[in-house]
Amino acid sequence: MNPQKTYTVDEARKRLESYCAYQERCHKEVSQKLYDMRMIPEARDQIIVHLLQHNFLNEERFAQAFVRGKFRIKKWGRQRITLELKRKDISKTIITIALREISDDDYIETFNALAEKKVETIRESNHQKKRKKLADYLFYRGWESHLVYDKIRELIP
Repeated sequence: MNPQKTYTVDEARKRLESYCAYQERCHKEVSQKLYDMRMIPEARDQIIVHLLQHNFLNEERFAQAFVRGKFRIKKWGRQRITLELKRKDISKTIITIALREISDDDYIETFNALAEKKVETIRESNHQKKRKKLADYLFYRGWESHLVYDKIRELIP
């Protein structure tokens, strides 16, 4: 018998400040958090405005951090990163700015290393099936088709 906790606007604002200070957040995540806290729409708007004014919430900064993290840690390509940012309701302009965080040299270098590492782990004697497995893996990670097909031709003759 634990009823849902209710929050005052001040309590909710403090919780959201620490939520945003812990890691970068987007508007959608903050709105969802406030919704989950059962805050009324007027209070949600008031808290979001406060977070924006005090620089706890910044979509561009969030997108840049997201791009850097997903590229360096998960080795995602630009297409997957763009798709995930769109799911978080980030505007095209901000996505374009954020994708500049990835240098072209790093992008190609990471792609090549990822493809070469993966092709060694695929235990398949049939070349066609091996090509498909590598392509599926790289497409899932969001790499562009021209890069994928060129690399497959190079690695699996």
